[in-house]
Amino acid sequence: MRHPKRLLIVAGDLFLVTLANLMAVVLRFDFDWSAFAVRSYRTGELLAIDLLVTPLVFAWVGLYQGYWKYAGLDDLIRLVKAVCIRTVCVIVIFYAVGFSGLSRAVVIIDTVLLMVMAGTVRLAPRFKLEMFSARKRVTGARTIIVGAGDTGESLLRELKKGPPPGYNPLGFIDDDPDKKGVSIHGVPVLGNTSDMEGIIKEYRIEDVIIAIPDAPSRSKQDLFDICKRTGARFKTVPTRGELYRGAARIGQIRPVDLEDLLGRDVVTLDLDLLRHTLGGRRVLVTGAAGSIGRELARQIGAYNPSRLLLVDRNENNLFYLESELRRSVPLVSCDVLVCDVQDEMVMRRLFETYRPQIVFHAAAYKHVPLMENNPLEAIKNNVFGTWRVLQIAREARVERFVFVSTDKAVRPSSVMGATKRLGERLIKSVDGGTMCLAVRFGNVMGSDGSVIPTFRRQIAAGGPVTVTHPEATRFFMTIPEAVQLVLVASAMAGGGETFLLQMGQPIRIVDLARNMIELSGLQAETDVKIVFTGLRAGEKLHEELRSDLEEAIPTDNEKIMALTGIEPLDEEGWRRLERLERAAQEGEADRALALLRDLVTDYAPVVPGVNDTAVSPEHKVVGMAGRKRIELQS
Repeated sequence: MRHPKRLLIVAGDLFLVTLANLMAVVLRFDFDWSAFAVRSYRTGELLAIDLLVTPLVFAWVGLYQGYWKYAGLDDLIRLVKAVCIRTVCVIVIFYAVGFSGLSRAVVIIDTVLLMVMAGTVRLAPRFKLEMFSARKRVTGARTIIVGAGDTGESLLRELKKGPPPGYNPLGFIDDDPDKKGVSIHGVPVLGNTSDMEGIIKEYRIEDVIIAIPDAPSRSKQDLFDICKRTGARFKTVPTRGELYRGAARIGQIRPVDLEDLLGRDVVTLDLDLLRHTLGGRRVLVTGAAGSIGRELARQIGAYNPSRLLLVDRNENNLFYLESELRRSVPLVSCDVLVCDVQDEMVMRRLFETYRPQIVFHAAAYKHVPLMENNPLEAIKNNVFGTWRVLQIAREARVERFVFVSTDKAVRPSSVMGATKRLGERLIKSVDGGTMCLAVRFGNVMGSDGSVIPTFRRQIAAGGPVTVTHPEATRFFMTIPEAVQLVLVASAMAGGGETFLLQMGQPIRIVDLARNMIELSGLQAETDVKIVFTGLRAGEKLHEELRSDLEEAIPTDNEKIMALTGIEPLDEEGWRRLERLERAAQEGEADRALALLRDLVTDYAPVVPGVNDTAVSPEHKVVGMAGRKRIELQS
């Protein structure tokens, strides 16, 4: 009664049952009614049983819950199963009530006819949809799909049925030689990726959609280069992770962005290990309003902690993060706490009240030039904020303490890098009780204040895009990948380790800028200028992942290595740490920096224009509003 349309469907099935029975009898006796009259077949009784049994079996199998507009192979298989069950039930009931004289030929013909008629009725709306969509598709952009696998097939179906038709798929590209020349839903596989440039020109292709979730970045870069040469737009489907989480569907096509080109292979996670480590635990994330902290909160929330504690001084980002988590993980108890990790009294009260079992310490000042101008704040927050939280966590018998470090801690050239290096030494200096570890990695793409959002704003404004130096390189990974590996490292730790995440090859910043300009549909130097501004205070030309004194040892996870060679603090080191804290509290910057150099012996500050190696012979420096600007010589 709640679905009156279904009553019409049941009535239609009853009509088909009656029609199938009558046609079976007529076909069995070649339209000779006199021959049928001589035989004592109980067709009336058979029809009565059939009319009673068929709708009940169809309802039990679920045929009345489908949506015919999207009927497919699954629905057809379900129909065949239902008709076969119905036939067996009819025969059993027919003989169980004492009837006899059942014609086997009539039953077989009736079964086949019912399958054909019921299947035709159910597939008719889908057939109409496909035919109608096929006619409309010719108005969309001329498109080829890279990847004729399951994802490509699903995407083609989405493109066929989705009004308005934005794409007109003319063919597939696939490197499987067995697929060349075959057709999928009437769309042929035109060739492989080596043929793609010629295919784009021959068929006047406007859009290229890569339907291979998590395809290697090198393959995407090659396809992007082809699209640049031919003028075709390069687009992609969501990643496998987005599809798995339900955050997107196949048909949500988007332009390829920088993260797609620079991203790496998918991280294989030990989900059972992470559920065992995080599930049912009280987890605290400091620096939760930052890029890494926010992603930590999102991913930890997916493993059902008993309580998720989010700490930061940035109330705005905390507010938005809380709203997001309320929607995405509504069953997780989430407490948002606006406070400073340097406030010892507040942090002690927090640990006493909530009793966290696992702490991810991501709170830190990270902007290198800004911290060069505010060294005491960097020391107080990055060193002593870390030390306060670590001390309190040990006293509260926290199970695990995870310190998020950076590649700038390797042979640091900045105050920020030196403070993070000292943080790694503090983690190494803790014995027994709480399991402490540090995780070191390079730049993350899209983090707050990083180069990628800066480039996006500059491109949107029409340029120029500012790059420090034409040879400057950095290591990059995506924020989700970095956080996934941090979680895995935290779960596999035994205590005292410093883990290094596998960052791949360094990337030239100027190449990154050119790619971003071209991904925006513009031409570097023609539409958007690139200006070289020179390295800023504390910045290196090239970052490193480990020093010569450190050795990277493989672990069970190929993307995570354990570092040796990081020395804990000795007695003199602890005394210097106490003097460093007094100097920072008393505002004595010079004395504090001298003590920081004593504690981090390979700390070598970079002075722009003096020891930054930023200006190579093939470049010249010209004055520009009080700052250095490097321009390529003609």
